[in-house]
Amino acid sequence: MSKSKLEYIWLDGYQPTQSLRSKTKVVSDFDGKLESCPQWCFDGSSTEQAEGNSSDCLLEPVAIIPDPDRLNAFLVMCEVLNADGTAHVSNGRATIDDDDADFWFGFEQEYFLWDNETDKPPGFPVGGYPGPQGPYYCSVGAANAHGRHVIEDHLDVCLEAGLNVEGINAEVAAGQWEFQVFAKGAKEAGDQVWLARYILERCGEKYGLAINYHPKPFGEMDWNGSGMHANFSNTTLRECGEQAQYDKICQAFEPRVKEHIAVYGAYNDQRLTGAHETQSIDQFSYGVSDRGASIRIPVATVTNGWKGWLEDRRPASNADPYRVAAEIIKTVKNA
Repeated sequence: MSKSKLEYIWLDGYQPTQSLRSKTKVVSDFDGKLESCPQWCFDGSSTEQAEGNSSDCLLEPVAIIPDPDRLNAFLVMCEVLNADGTAHVSNGRATIDDDDADFWFGFEQEYFLWDNETDKPPGFPVGGYPGPQGPYYCSVGAANAHGRHVIEDHLDVCLEAGLNVEGINAEVAAGQWEFQVFAKGAKEAGDQVWLARYILERCGEKYGLAINYHPKPFGEMDWNGSGMHANFSNTTLRECGEQAQYDKICQAFEPRVKEHIAVYGAYNDQRLTGAHETQSIDQFSYGVSDRGASIRIPVATVTNGWKGWLEDRRPASNADPYRVAAEIIKTVKNA
């Protein structure tokens, strides 16, 4: 009889930013299929998701990938349900209205590696700060690229697990990096981002480094923050061939600024200031190739005859991709 390890992964109920949780279930003669993953439960009173006198929450498996770091193991992404089987209030995935997977998403996840002993990213000198941003973006060499061993390990594990990570690069500050994930279907895109985040957290464990998703961990510095730019399209954006249609969709976002910002990540006001390639948090704009706009129309979309995608540059690095996608879909469908 063979034994397999199923690592059930879910989002807790902590506010203003949810965290990843996981626990291992050992099963016999597992065939590697999602439908063979049994529903499980956990103590919601320990994760801010239930009261102690009625603490059972359910874990409903929604995605599975191999776990290259462990023998005979799989990573199982789960939705959190109440004991009666309804979606828990913390369950952002359940808010997505995209059953036909017409919407495609590409998320650009920025983050800082973080040394808990110094309480700073690698590459920061003791008692001070590194030089201004400029030489770190897409850099190479030990003077400017800090923590590459973690990043390369993360990429290798993600690819071996079958996640659609499409690239990585060093970002504008020392110790700041980015990976990109693409998927057809909002739920799958969210699953892949969360699984990639989980793998990144675990890669950091190997090297004694944490992952910092705060959108502006150094608010006093003249540096860009960390975002999770959301590239998105549906059939209309991919095939319409009309600038007027793009204008109509972009303009539909303007009256819903508050609704979007509400799910675009905590402390995002520290990042969306109108400086450092951002639009102010309470303003809205869009433009071709404009990284200072709320929504950028990529130049590739224009040169392809207005057939392509849009980029919402407002989501913060700590945002929930499920909720970001759900809000974008709602706005575009009502355009």
